[in-house]
Amino acid sequence: MTVTTAGPTSEPDAKAPPSLLYLVKQLELAVRARLDELLRPTGITALQYTALTVLERHDGLSTAQLARDSFVTAQSMADMVRALEQRGLIRRERNPRNRRELLILLTETGRALLAAHAEPVRRLEERMVAGLAAREIDRFRRTLTHAWHELS
Repeated sequence: MTVTTAGPTSEPDAKAPPSLLYLVKQLELAVRARLDELLRPTGITALQYTALTVLERHDGLSTAQLARDSFVTAQSMADMVRALEQRGLIRRERNPRNRRELLILLTETGRALLAAHAEPVRRLEERMVAGLAAREIDRFRRTLTHAWHELS
């Protein structure tokens, strides 16, 4: 039996849309670049900012928990914690329930940094979804959350 094709197999379909994984990565890189620009005067990175926002929502995490919630490796987080602690943005305390574990807490200086950037970050997010209706933004948020849960 002979199989024929409609055209050469080495040419990609010019009309095929980019993959969702590619688009998500492009969006992530664009957001990270804009956050890095916004945060450059403070001397912190987008990844450090993300860790601080995680602590703002869930203060008192272990390094391992903070790494998972901030999407970085435990080793990267250990380095990040040292840098953020040296800047006075976080502090570490012994866990009263497990004296071998250190919990990471946001300092008032860290909270002030987040408060100072809340409005510029909100504007960045608004820029990202400009042109979408409120219901589309809500759907986008739910869709991203669903996709994340499916891969977690």
